[in-house]
Amino acid sequence: MRVLITGGAGFLGSHLCDFLLSQGYRIVCMDNLITGSTTNIQHLKDSESFEFVQHNVAEYIRVDGKIDYVLHFASPASPIDFPRLPIQTLKAGALGTLNTLGVARANGARFLLASSSEVYGDPLINPQGEGYWGNVNPVGPRSVYDESKRFAEALTMAYRRQHGIDTRIARIFNTYGPRMRKNDGRVIPTFITQALNNEPLSVFGDGSQTRSFCYVSDLIEGLFRLMLSDLNEPTNLGNPEEISILELGRKILEITRSRSEIVYQPLPEDDPKVRRPDIARAREILGWNPKVDLGEGLTKTIRCF
Repeated sequence: MRVLITGGAGFLGSHLCDFLLSQGYRIVCMDNLITGSTTNIQHLKDSESFEFVQHNVAEYIRVDGKIDYVLHFASPASPIDFPRLPIQTLKAGALGTLNTLGVARANGARFLLASSSEVYGDPLINPQGEGYWGNVNPVGPRSVYDESKRFAEALTMAYRRQHGIDTRIARIFNTYGPRMRKNDGRVIPTFITQALNNEPLSVFGDGSQTRSFCYVSDLIEGLFRLMLSDLNEPTNLGNPEEISILELGRKILEITRSRSEIVYQPLPEDDPKVRRPDIARAREILGWNPKVDLGEGLTKTIRCF
């Protein structure tokens, strides 16, 4: 079976390439390298089952040969990318989704969209279940990502209803692990880098806002189960274990034995106060549950950094 993975040189995409190759799939990895890196896939270049194509998914996609699965993961995904790459982020969610759905339709392939917990915005309920429609500022600084994912979901469902495309939608919550960019602006790589350099840990607000962090190997297993399932509705994938940002910082300082101090900075506009997935659907239908606890996952990630 042959799989097209867009954003395949990125953090999640490269781990997905690794896993699917280990399961016997042939991979076409597509990335324009705007946030991805060939370093993430360098170890795969000699595999006969792996092919890398440098291409922007916002432009027409042509792939020679039969494709059985299309996994659309191409998009800037870090808060620092949104003001830096706003148009590219919107194009990846809109035109990129349109073009990858076109590949799936032409090949009769199954399509999986990497959506995001950001479709829930700054949620008014906690935890967030798939039936919650969200609280999103459509013109705020984070809107280029939030709305690109919401549009991508709507387009995916439209193609399913209009053209009968076999689709899956994964709403991915905060995920971490090896291959994250050290300077990508997300809290775990930022805290780890600051702690290892004995620099002040930058906590926004008072640190009481919460997140739920899923280790990358757990997420990849969940994505694989969703890919092979008959589940067509949007599905949350993440670890429901909730932790405050301040507590996360203290845990990273403890593991790294850093001399860093915690400093407080103003909370960014539209930064979610809570983020925790309700994963009942994934548990019941996919039989999936995260296994790696935060302490173990952070230790593995810190070792790689």
